[in-house]
Amino acid sequence: MKPEQFLFPSRLAKSPHVSTRQYARIVHRWVAAIGLDSTVYGTHSLRRTKATLIYKRTKNLRAVQLLLGHTKLESTVRYLGIEVDDALEISEQTEIWRGG
Repeated sequence: MKPEQFLFPSRLAKSPHVSTRQYARIVHRWVAAIGLDSTVYGTHSLRRTKATLIYKRTKNLRAVQLLLGHTKLESTVRYLGIEVDDALEISEQTEIWRGG
């Protein structure tokens, strides 16, 4: 794919991509097709799962914060459901190298 192409293009001429509602319908059908309860899984749970997996693998709160578009780190900590003290300890242990 090219960078300007959408993974889920719209069938409508007025929009280059599917609407958020249509995306939700697609996810709903996928979840039901694999035999899961589609009332439990949706676009938000997929978003949260992705963010949680990234955090667990990298322990990089700032990256997850940017991915989610949160302005405050505290919002990201609450969203992930992690302990504030753990997050602060990880943050303090992370060194930032500045090349010169």
